[in-house]
Amino acid sequence: MRKKQAQILIVDDQEEILFSAKMILKKHFETIITENSPKKIIAALTENDINVVLLDMNYRIGFEDGREGIHWLKEIKTLSPNTIVILMTAFGKIDTAVEGIKIGAFDYVLKPWNNEKLLETIDKAVAESRKNNKKPVVEKTEKRYFTGTSQKIKQAYSIAEKVARTDANVLILGENGTGKYVFAEFIHQNSERKNEPFVHVDLGSLSDNLFESELFGYAKGAFTDAKIDTPGRFELAQNGTIFLDEIGNIPLHLQSKLLHVLQTKTVTRLGESKARPLNVRIISATNNDIKAEVKNKIFREDLLYRINTMEINLPPLRERKEDIVPMAHFVLDQIAEKYNQDNWRFEENVASYLEKYPWKGNVREMENKIERALILADNNTISVHDLDILDFEEIQENDENPLSELEKTAIEKALFKHHGNISKTAEELGLSRAALYRRIEKYDLKN
Repeated sequence: MRKKQAQILIVDDQEEILFSAKMILKKHFETIITENSPKKIIAALTENDINVVLLDMNYRIGFEDGREGIHWLKEIKTLSPNTIVILMTAFGKIDTAVEGIKIGAFDYVLKPWNNEKLLETIDKAVAESRKNNKKPVVEKTEKRYFTGTSQKIKQAYSIAEKVARTDANVLILGENGTGKYVFAEFIHQNSERKNEPFVHVDLGSLSDNLFESELFGYAKGAFTDAKIDTPGRFELAQNGTIFLDEIGNIPLHLQSKLLHVLQTKTVTRLGESKARPLNVRIISATNNDIKAEVKNKIFREDLLYRINTMEINLPPLRERKEDIVPMAHFVLDQIAEKYNQDNWRFEENVASYLEKYPWKGNVREMENKIERALILADNNTISVHDLDILDFEEIQENDENPLSELEKTAIEKALFKHHGNISKTAEELGLSRAALYRRIEKYDLKN
């Protein structure tokens, strides 16, 4: 059997997994590269023309939520957008898998895998990689942004449009999930730098020992794993925009190093003495109370002055309720388009629940719930149960509340359908068993 021309990179901290995967794949593909640490991914991508990365999602003992895999997925898609990534995990939670696919993963496989399924998935990924590399260069279509009608969000977009025409540094403030990344991208896309790189750095996920090498780059031999000269994120953003997300999480002892780069507009790679000039627009964001951190001397005041020439505050969804339902329709259309699907809609009663739901995770929570609902729903119609927005305490408990009646009816129907089986009823309604028991007591459905 003739092997297919493809370079596959497998990244896992378990040697037996690397050995097993290589034994299976080397019979079908020409080059199989294995690495036991995700820190070696950048070097592997730089030194080889990798078509597909098979990426484990967990590397540290006691951390099994897949966040490391998500972090390295973002790194790969930033450094090598055409490289296809398949996530690999033994924990297979749909939320993490959906998040990975949303960010750009091609697919995921569960450990222990089925050999035929693994080969089939890799085969499809290689075909996708070839298709990507054959694509002609086309002009990017303009990305659509949901502005909304609330006064606070309109004011924020107005400021963003004005500051985008300048090179002023911008600090975006807001709770988790309010869309700080989207706003940073909006500013970049409306600036003179829009055809240059937009580089996102999640500072909250960088450990102290990776901070300098990731941001500033390093020379060959600067440390044990430094096998080649590697540019940092600031250099990758040259002539474009660098988005320093979660800047409030940088430890005090590292803030001076970042401040030096911003003041001098130069960067020096680890292991070098040569300062390289930078032409980069800085956009930062945090959900912390940054001024309180300055007051408490855990964030440098001079660094704050450097990053917030212009400050933009993004309101949480609870302060822009008139935007919730239109935004949900916008998000649904975007996700349906992403999956090449048409004619998706919400059931008629969904709007009332959307407005009442607290949305503590803001826009990000809405996107995740709608994407998950689209994957799980039937007949191109999304219900309240698909969205999993029933289990909260903000609904007023009185007889005049139409939402309570809707909820009571839904629970009655589900209990009847499952012959009173609590586990199956709770699963269908998207509730925990405890939450379902509370509602059964509330609506006196015990009989």
